[in-house]
Amino acid sequence: MKPMCRFLTLVLWAVLSFEATAQQAAIDSSKYPRLHTFTAAEDQAQMMQQLGIKKLRPGPSGNENAPNHANYDEATANPCPQLPEVLTTKSGKKVTTPEQWWKQRRPEIVEDFEREMYGRVPENTPKVNWKVKVTDNEFVGRIPVIAKHMIGEVDNSAYPLVNVNINMVVVLPQNVKGPVPVMMMLGFPSLPSPAQPSLPDLEKINIAFKEMMIKQDPEMKAIFEKYPAYLPITRLAGPSFFAPPPNGDSPPTEQLLAAGWGYCTIEPNSIQADNGAGLTRGIIGLVNKGQPRSPEDWGALRAWAWGASRALDYLETEPQVNAKQVGIEGVSRYGKAALVAMAFDQRFALGLIGSSGKGGATLQRRVFGEAVESLAGSGEYHWMAGNYLKYAAAEAKFGEKTGCDLPVDSHELIALAAPRPTFISYGIPEKGDAKWLDQTGSYEATVAAGEVFKLLGAKDLGVSNDYNTERMPPVLTGLLDGELAWRQHDGGHTDAPNFQHFIPWASKLLEYERMAK
Repeated sequence: MKPMCRFLTLVLWAVLSFEATAQQAAIDSSKYPRLHTFTAAEDQAQMMQQLGIKKLRPGPSGNENAPNHANYDEATANPCPQLPEVLTTKSGKKVTTPEQWWKQRRPEIVEDFEREMYGRVPENTPKVNWKVKVTDNEFVGRIPVIAKHMIGEVDNSAYPLVNVNINMVVVLPQNVKGPVPVMMMLGFPSLPSPAQPSLPDLEKINIAFKEMMIKQDPEMKAIFEKYPAYLPITRLAGPSFFAPPPNGDSPPTEQLLAAGWGYCTIEPNSIQADNGAGLTRGIIGLVNKGQPRSPEDWGALRAWAWGASRALDYLETEPQVNAKQVGIEGVSRYGKAALVAMAFDQRFALGLIGSSGKGGATLQRRVFGEAVESLAGSGEYHWMAGNYLKYAAAEAKFGEKTGCDLPVDSHELIALAAPRPTFISYGIPEKGDAKWLDQTGSYEATVAAGEVFKLLGAKDLGVSNDYNTERMPPVLTGLLDGELAWRQHDGGHTDAPNFQHFIPWASKLLEYERMAK
């Protein structure tokens, strides 16, 4: 992100935060339930009390030299190698038709994920009103775009002590015939290349800015007189029309625009804070009216996915967007959230799931690197429903539970995305995509999910669905012939190197061909 872009975004966000604080100051808080304030440890402790848990197993250390280091021995990585049967109902009936999947088995899997892992989205979730803060005609390299900085104001009339304003930037190419596919990316939004004032206008801005600074601090007058030609505000470097066209090393956003796609970036933290202390605020706290969660309430991953769905609501109103061709992308914790969004909202047409680890594409039952205890027993428990803590319980009224006791696993989460195109991406440990993420566990889950894709008439990885015998392909060997895809690039904790493979794969499956204006 360009420094000036980030500065302007932060200034806008500070103004919005100030406005929200001022509004709260005028609210009579005595009319509403008291807004609870917890530390993350206090919040986790009250959830343990609700569940009857006395002690949690701590998560392993990522430091291989630490006494409690994570396991990286494949010989002990599979304490319960048999996964839940994705195509067998709870009553033991084999699922052999798409109708059985949609009407019987899929709802069972959704129920288990909602109850035990990600939590339920409340029925009384408020509406979001999207407002355009900035509309700018810009250039990204050679490509003309229209960029909009959007704020999704969540209705807080039922509990005005909590404000939620979803931060999003939408960028659409103007040199192609619409409507266009759009990739929704979870991250920090910024306008790509803000249009800038002309030189005469910039001179007027600098004169007014100098006068304002001198009025604020008279000592500035002597400094400006000492450097009479100095301009406090200067123009940013403009678009380079002579730069080479985007290639596989270009930023993913530029590759998308060059292929005729649009993109939008949504800020997860503007939906729900990424910590346990924030669970009585954000969208979770707003709906709960500032009270702590119950065990089946949603966690941050489901909340971020809900926010992505509200962004999709807005994209459905944009004439230049093909709302039936909106994908979702994220890396690491945001890769988890992207997969959760795909699983629970079938309007998302496709997904690029980057380095998602436990809680995402990696098998929960595997004990390799990141463990269930890493999420439930430590500072990341807020990603999940409260019930997830049960699977890290060392002492509890119900005894001890582990990941092997979960009724579902990540192969079924991937299967919930079927038959829509789903691309699972990883890098390599040598470049920073740590062994902790358990790339092998994600590959096995992707293999196991394939039988659902095939049942629904889509192509899977093109290998058998025997996750116990299939071996992860070599790095840079993409399995990209079907709606379910896998590729491990030779970079680090990012999915950027896979975009040059993802875009043509996705465009082909969406039957999208860039049409110049």
